[in-house]
Amino acid sequence: METSRLIQLAQLARYWSVYSTTQAGSGHPSSSLSAAELVVSLFFGGEFHYDIHNTHSLYNDRFILSKGHAAPLLYSVWLLAHMISPEEIQDLRNFDSVLEGHPSMRSIFTDAATGSLGQGLGIGLGYAMNAKLFDKTDSYTYVLMGDSEMAEGSVWESIESAAYYQIHNLVALIDINRLGQRGETMVGHNIEVYKNRLEAFGWNVIMVDGHNIEEIMEALRQVKSSLKPTAILAKTVKGKGISLIEGQDNWHGKALSQEQFSQYIPELGELDLSVRADIPVPQQQSEYHYIPPSMSSIDYPQYDEDSLISPRKAFGDALSLLTRNYNDIIVLDAEVSNSTYANHADPERFLEMFIAEQNMISVGTGLSLAGKKPIACSFAGFLTRAYDQIRMLQYNNPNMVIVGTHAGVSIGADGPSQMALNDIGFFRGLFGTAILYPGDAISALKLTEQAYLYDGLSYVRLTREALPIIYPATETFVVGGSKTLRTSEMDEITLIGAGITLYECLKAYDILEARGIRVRVIDLYSVNPLDTATLHLAARETKGIIVVEDNHVAGGISEAIRTELEDVLTPIRALTVHQMPRSGLPQELLEFEQINTEAIVQLVDTLRQ
Repeated sequence: METSRLIQLAQLARYWSVYSTTQAGSGHPSSSLSAAELVVSLFFGGEFHYDIHNTHSLYNDRFILSKGHAAPLLYSVWLLAHMISPEEIQDLRNFDSVLEGHPSMRSIFTDAATGSLGQGLGIGLGYAMNAKLFDKTDSYTYVLMGDSEMAEGSVWESIESAAYYQIHNLVALIDINRLGQRGETMVGHNIEVYKNRLEAFGWNVIMVDGHNIEEIMEALRQVKSSLKPTAILAKTVKGKGISLIEGQDNWHGKALSQEQFSQYIPELGELDLSVRADIPVPQQQSEYHYIPPSMSSIDYPQYDEDSLISPRKAFGDALSLLTRNYNDIIVLDAEVSNSTYANHADPERFLEMFIAEQNMISVGTGLSLAGKKPIACSFAGFLTRAYDQIRMLQYNNPNMVIVGTHAGVSIGADGPSQMALNDIGFFRGLFGTAILYPGDAISALKLTEQAYLYDGLSYVRLTREALPIIYPATETFVVGGSKTLRTSEMDEITLIGAGITLYECLKAYDILEARGIRVRVIDLYSVNPLDTATLHLAARETKGIIVVEDNHVAGGISEAIRTELEDVLTPIRALTVHQMPRSGLPQELLEFEQINTEAIVQLVDTLRQ
């Protein structure tokens, strides 16, 4: 496309960005105006390929708006590309519109929901890794970033990872407009600083005038000859084209009024609002279709019934089988795979993400959006580093498994810095997330596969300790289920455990039975969703419920059960982690927190009085 034509389209993108935000009465026109030439050159200059009639094509190039607040610019380009209408864009930010304040998956043209800065590059890296390493297509992923988000550590995690894996089909378009929300960025317009840093990380770097179409197009052409990931550093002016806000502070996130719009929009020149343009479609058109094997093809290992096996070890065994049977699984691990046992996965389907959990989750998000089923693993306590990435993951229609090992105080002598004590509460707060907490090796095997088969986001919480086998190899498990392991018509109290506390409940059962006291024992392996029928039955048939969990009470299993049973009068008591833990033997810590057998027996005696 001729330069003059691209200049015209850039001015039209500016018009629609200002128009839509003025109509909405809110938004970020200044951040949109600075990147108009960058995005228009990419979409319409001939280097970007996208089939608007087949948005899920593996061969489409991808565009991630990491600076999600510049959504008006993205929507304006969609309008210019025949994707949406003027009537739709004037409904920006309205409740019934799919054109939200930041890109969301409610629109079929959104490649990733963004808005929390510093995450788009990692998501784009996931897309690009999928294309290069797994689907082996020629597609590129382009990520538009703001200079303010370059202060985020997660960005540099992604930069380092992309260089390590030599993901040449990842391109960062960095809009260096100098101004953040409250003033100048740390680096301002000194783009040489960004160049030196990125080159030190192993990236190919091209510097351009971000308002010069010819320079931008030449940079986009050069990208295709690089064997490294590329960053195009574009020096721009925030608010470019509208003199009222051009290069001015205190205009971030502010829309022009109707009067200001009428006064200043003529500065863009004479515009033909009917002009549209086409995005070239990918040359590759054949589609790859994933066909899963039948469930009977999974041949699980046979464990010695008298052996002690950690659930995390059984998880590794499950990965070994699953990654060789299901070719959409990609396993990621944060450099602890010899402890999570994620290193048992097929090496061809494993990505080492090193100690960079934020990037790991973002890459997993991109892989999920690209049609894969990522399984991301780390110590459960260390997943807190990526809570914002996980929070944003829920808005990206996730189909992903997150696995946290070494949960609770029962990890022992490594001490409290390694203990996950509030992970259940966090995952319970995410929309549609399944939380699975296996007790023994058999349930860990089977629930790992159930997590894979679950359509959405699931979290698997795994115990470190080697534990006895409870279930026969033929036992089946489902999301939303539980197992009643001990019961009779004379049950007085219900004991509910999960993970390692299930064993404490079973030992308490034996002690109480010897005294002639019958209790019910439930393995609540599905923490979310709960087996509501079994819980209500226990509330009706026994005099009290005792929940024992290796987790803090806030947001934990006992709170989940109390919420579910809020309409019943049966007393519910919780034994949870309530004191600051310390290093020690696992059994010492269970005793210290009073989530052990003796504490259970004492509480049963209290409830029976």
